[in-house]
Amino acid sequence: MSKKWYIVHTYSGHEGKAKQALLDRAKALSREDLFDEILIPEETVVEMAKGGERKTSKRKFFPGYILVHMELNDETWHIVKDTPKITGFVGGGTNPPPIDDDEVARMTRQIQEGAAKPKPKIRFEEGENVRVVSGPFANFQGFVDEVRPDKEKVRVMVQVFGRATPVELDYTQLEKA
Repeated sequence: MSKKWYIVHTYSGHEGKAKQALLDRAKALSREDLFDEILIPEETVVEMAKGGERKTSKRKFFPGYILVHMELNDETWHIVKDTPKITGFVGGGTNPPPIDDDEVARMTRQIQEGAAKPKPKIRFEEGENVRVVSGPFANFQGFVDEVRPDKEKVRVMVQVFGRATPVELDYTQLEKA
């Protein structure tokens, strides 16, 4: 049999512990040769913390799920099913459907791109009220006139001397009002 990718359901928020428990269980049973890779699909995001400093964190694409590259048979099915923090395979039954290698490759690329260039955690929409948190216009309030997600910039209309003035700012310089 060849190894294929399967989606495994875990307790939400315990994906890392489920991954480690599965690796430990396979090793304890001397069956680690039947398991190749275990992925937690996540991306790196940047947000502004209190005090105006950037904070980088991880955000899961599919909370409560991990991807396991394994050879599926009765023994490995029971190893996965009986692992703490894991509730079972997606697709149910004793013969869950594998997911396509192309889909896993796409997710892996997304994970690598997210690690190389973190995405902002907050998204802005045109017409939304915002407050500037840093820079020369700190504490000014205004509304979003234009959003440029590719450059992570926002044009905000702020009131300066009673006139609406366009100001181009980074996502990290703003917060939703």
